[in-house]
Amino acid sequence: MADARLEDSKSHRLSNKVAIVRGERSIETVMKALDLIGGVNEFFDKPILIKVNLIASKTWDKGVTTDPIVVEALIKAFKEVNDDIFVIESDATFTNADKAAKISGILDVCEKYSVPFVNLRHLNERLTIKPEEPETLLKITLPKFILDGYIISAAKMKTHVDTQVTLGMKNMFGLIPPYNRFKFKYHFTHSIDKVIVDVNTIIKSVLTVIDGFIAMEGQGPIDGKPIKMNLIIAGKDVVATDAVASRVMGFDPRLIYHIRRASEKGLGAMEGYEVVGESVESVARRFRRP
Repeated sequence: MADARLEDSKSHRLSNKVAIVRGERSIETVMKALDLIGGVNEFFDKPILIKVNLIASKTWDKGVTTDPIVVEALIKAFKEVNDDIFVIESDATFTNADKAAKISGILDVCEKYSVPFVNLRHLNERLTIKPEEPETLLKITLPKFILDGYIISAAKMKTHVDTQVTLGMKNMFGLIPPYNRFKFKYHFTHSIDKVIVDVNTIIKSVLTVIDGFIAMEGQGPIDGKPIKMNLIIAGKDVVATDAVASRVMGFDPRLIYHIRRASEKGLGAMEGYEVVGESVESVARRFRRP
């Protein structure tokens, strides 16, 4: 049954378009990026699961968590074709996702549109899945709920002390709830870059929207410096989208293990995509490294 769901998630052809939109923090800026990659009309037949980044209990202006404006824009866009929408996240090792959703303003957006916020840690029905040709994990236990819908990765544009960047693929790591309260073990007992590849092998996002309204450089993903970029980067191929965002940040995606390896394994395309909207060169900034 799980295999059937995974195969179904592959049935939507990846678009090679990646949109870069520069604009003020607004719903309209996000909508423009979605329009440039063909919109969301094809995602109507399964629940929409908007995976946000709530790694810490911070307000949106700190550059740590997904901006509630991005979440609101995604809800509005999908409500035109599919009213079965959830916003999802898991507790981080030291962060309660419910509390973080409230502090960030995301819970207010959910309540405004009557969209449930789901902390994946509270879901008891689970499936254990073996990645195909694993990098490091022989199996991953995930909530069954996330295998029954379309995953929308509403990620942040940040540097990361362990993975260089944290974008769409790294955001998917948050789908693993800390069932044993020691989620950080993946950073030490396994290579976190390899874990990211394994997670993205098992469960694929159909759309990645990278929030660069307020990004972060330096000691990300929490303790870096917030910087105003006024950018949204969006695509239906998470590898291509992360490659573009990395280049905007001044990183070579070929030197970022999880992006390069995901491309090698056919999870997406690190090269050969089409950038629409702004060019990489017109918005690029060399982010300070961790």
